[in-house]
Amino acid sequence: MSGNSFGKLFTVTTFGESHGPAIGCVIDGCPPGLILSEADIQPELDRRKPGTSRHVTQRQESDTVEILSGVYQGVTTGTPIALLIRNEDQRSKDYGNIAESFRPGHADYTYWHKYGVRDPRGGGRSSARLTAPVVGAAAIAKKWLLQQYGTTFKGCMSQLGDIPVPFQSWEHVHANPFFAASDDADLIARMEEAMDQLRRDGDSIGARIDVIAQNVPVGLGQPIYDKLDADIAYAMMGINAVKGVEIGAGFDSVAQKGSEHGDELTPEGFIGNNAGGVLGGISTGQDISVSIAIKPTSSIRTPRRSIDKEGNPVMVETFGRHDPCVGIRATPIAEAMLALVLIDHALMHRAQCGDVSVSTPKLK
Repeated sequence: MSGNSFGKLFTVTTFGESHGPAIGCVIDGCPPGLILSEADIQPELDRRKPGTSRHVTQRQESDTVEILSGVYQGVTTGTPIALLIRNEDQRSKDYGNIAESFRPGHADYTYWHKYGVRDPRGGGRSSARLTAPVVGAAAIAKKWLLQQYGTTFKGCMSQLGDIPVPFQSWEHVHANPFFAASDDADLIARMEEAMDQLRRDGDSIGARIDVIAQNVPVGLGQPIYDKLDADIAYAMMGINAVKGVEIGAGFDSVAQKGSEHGDELTPEGFIGNNAGGVLGGISTGQDISVSIAIKPTSSIRTPRRSIDKEGNPVMVETFGRHDPCVGIRATPIAEAMLALVLIDHALMHRAQCGDVSVSTPKLK
């Protein structure tokens, strides 16, 4: 099985399964000299981990990270960094009833047909549990980008099912279980009731997540096949359950006129950011803005029609502990993938052109 690595110069290779003894990753290409410890990584994992509210899976994982290599006396050496996260709360018996059949909307059918064997416990290798080591690797990328260029990352939920979540302020994101940039108590209560009803119904819902990167230097990306926005889209589509990606104005640009969409420039900077911080595949120095659409969780209790390995009709009910909306915990994951793309492009640019400039015009 190939396809377990992401990135060209800052390369992250993940390993493990949802119900195996551990998951983790090996990071190859991290620059030497970065002060690094588990304390730099753990807060990002804590943002993503399960069991943080009644609205997500109640699987209790501490997601405690261990650095096994690549750091000496608290400093990265430039050699591969291995991160390990031990699984602590597996309940594999919950998946005994689907070992011989396929869950609708899940990777079971395609995985089994491709490889002829699959681990049905929590989705095995296809589980979103494997986003944890990616978030850990991205914590390292975020620290390096912050020190080099002052780049920061923010994300929030902008829609839960059919409930829009208007943006108010980034300061509200960590004050509620939805990563919502709002302090509207009525809205949060409505979202909580929607999630409680879904859990009672044994059903699920999707979500929209917005992420941005600020203080991104001008010049990252290539104009043809290594476009920055193309690599961002590729990265976001690699996240479990993502079915759509928008950069900048995204699909709203269909209804815009050229006189409206094209971001004019003045001596003070750009007027608007419909481009989402990328022009011709190269960063403009504006905020990189990305939105992703996350489908409803495929593992639900509602009985659904399917087939078994012999092609016979069956009814499938998925037991165990699952998120009624996987989008609730997706914000740190989307931030992580954006960070991995940017550090990779920053290193590629440095290798070809030298350090990028962080002195950009005032941008609106």
